[in-house]
Amino acid sequence: MNYSELTTNVEEICENSFTATQHAMFAQQAEQKIYNTVQLPSCRKNSTSALTTSNRYLTTPTDYLYSHSLAVVSAAGAYTYLLNKDSNFILDAYPTPTTTGYPKHYAQFDVDSLIIGPTPDSTYTVELHYGYYPESIVTASTTWLGTEFDTALLNGTLVEALRFMKGEPDLVAMYDKFYMQAISLLKMLGDGKLRQDSYRSGQVHQQVS
Repeated sequence: MNYSELTTNVEEICENSFTATQHAMFAQQAEQKIYNTVQLPSCRKNSTSALTTSNRYLTTPTDYLYSHSLAVVSAAGAYTYLLNKDSNFILDAYPTPTTTGYPKHYAQFDVDSLIIGPTPDSTYTVELHYGYYPESIVTASTTWLGTEFDTALLNGTLVEALRFMKGEPDLVAMYDKFYMQAISLLKMLGDGKLRQDSYRSGQVHQQVS
């Protein structure tokens, strides 16, 4: 389902016309709820940057939401993953910023940066694997969510539209139920099937009596 089809379906089901701004708000609110409920591969990104000598802060990408991992990458391509800690741990374990060494830990310091411990003693190439919001269907027209799991997107958008219209509570509850059913299936995919394989986890099966 592309964005044009989404807006058409919303208006037909709601039997109401909306402005372009309102359509965008409904879709983006639904996307935000979905992306914060299910961990999807489309919400993951890698970024390569560098730690610099005597600077214990690493600026995060502009679209950064949260970390999956941070690794130092050697010239030979070997990865050494840093351990994620709280910023208080970093400040307590490495209280003197001028004391340098090979990076071992990292933590979220503020909205725009990570703090590294100990302070890097050299320049290191690092790879940050992080979560972000994919481009919205509003501007992209087509997205993974709209193409592969449009039931969650459509019903989530309908819930937002009906609430905006101050729709009947039973109607809002019905589409919210449809939305939660879709999210349940999407979580089975994003948080379940995409994180296992049959060789290690065994095939999906139902208990029988």
